Amino acid sequence: MNIENVIRMFAGTVILVSLALGVAASPVFHSPNWLWLTAFVGANLLQSAFTRLCPLETILRKLGLRNSGAACGT
Repeated sequence: MNIENVIRMFAGTVILVSLALGVAASPVFHSPNWLWLTAFVGANLLQSAFTRLCPLETILRKLGLRNSGAACGT
């Protein structure tokens, strides 16, 4: 599995979990403040498309995952 796939899986998981915890209609609702995490992940993905900087990519590269040249799954 390459870095791009791991980043996509991580971002998708964090977004879905934070939505489950932040939306009042969810059975596991905790607080609407979890929606800030959703916004942070979305903003990080957006900025990485322009800057090619992705903190998770740096961490995964240090852990030994191979990179196919794209930042944050783009």
